[in-house]
Amino acid sequence: MSMPQSYPGDAGPPDPLAFPGETVAVLGAGGTMGFAMARNMARAGLSIRAWNRTRAKAEPLAEHGDVHIADTPADAARGATILLTMLADTDAVESAAEQAIPALTGHPEQHPLWLQMSTIGESGTQRCVKLANSSGTGFVDAPVLGTREPAEQGKLVVLGSGPEEARPRVQPVFDAVAQKTIWVGEAGAGTRLKIVTNSWVLSVVEAGAETIALAEGLGINPDLLFQALEGGTLDLPYLRMKYAAISAREFKPPSFRLQLAAKDASLIDEAAHQHGLDLPLIETVAERLSEGAVEHGDEDFSATYLTSAPDEAA
Repeated sequence: MSMPQSYPGDAGPPDPLAFPGETVAVLGAGGTMGFAMARNMARAGLSIRAWNRTRAKAEPLAEHGDVHIADTPADAARGATILLTMLADTDAVESAAEQAIPALTGHPEQHPLWLQMSTIGESGTQRCVKLANSSGTGFVDAPVLGTREPAEQGKLVVLGSGPEEARPRVQPVFDAVAQKTIWVGEAGAGTRLKIVTNSWVLSVVEAGAETIALAEGLGINPDLLFQALEGGTLDLPYLRMKYAAISAREFKPPSFRLQLAAKDASLIDEAAHQHGLDLPLIETVAERLSEGAVEHGDEDFSATYLTSAPDEAA
């Protein structure tokens, strides 16, 4: 499915050398991902205007560079040339952007850009494209791969998609937060790639959690599972990391909250149905993660193990 690219063309292609300094309004700057990303951008020398629904969570950013802590999305957008959204879901993104976009400054010869980096699925991205087009704002769809630790280390992977002429302006942002940027195509392609990669990540963790529960239920120490896999092609470092949390029953602080994992799984399931795909595994994963999120939503998503664990092991 093709998705329109939003970048108003009446001002001509942007010259990245004409206005070397961008000011970035970061909405969601107090979240696990947003805070780390905003801090890394500030440390890289970018001027940041930060907003978070709970202001206190964003205030420590002021210690890390040229950072203004804003009280509202509109306040954050004033004086900004790029709007960056890193929020939990489509409704939060759309609500904050609707307030911020009219206040964006832009450059005298360049339109403001909206850099949408939240994971909101295809329909959510379409809603954002429509909002950007209606307001004459350039739109770049660029969700990221990575959780808390890669975000803190500036080692995310950006899945960028959008108009070619916008890329030189947003690349300094990506360089500050990521170890790699993959440009995928038109706006929306980044989100579709994120859906695909999330399908793999969530399936691996859910399958690993159930396998660990199976081992315990059969009276087998799960350590032996990983000894058997060690050095082979199925020996996944990511699964070993999640097993460390499961074996210690330490699910806080979360690297990635189970509630958000469940949301992402539902976006994958939604995309599969929209494209006429019969994918029963991801449907089951979505149901299982949602079940676990009821009680353990604020814990790391490896806590999905607790839904399957034998009673004596939970």
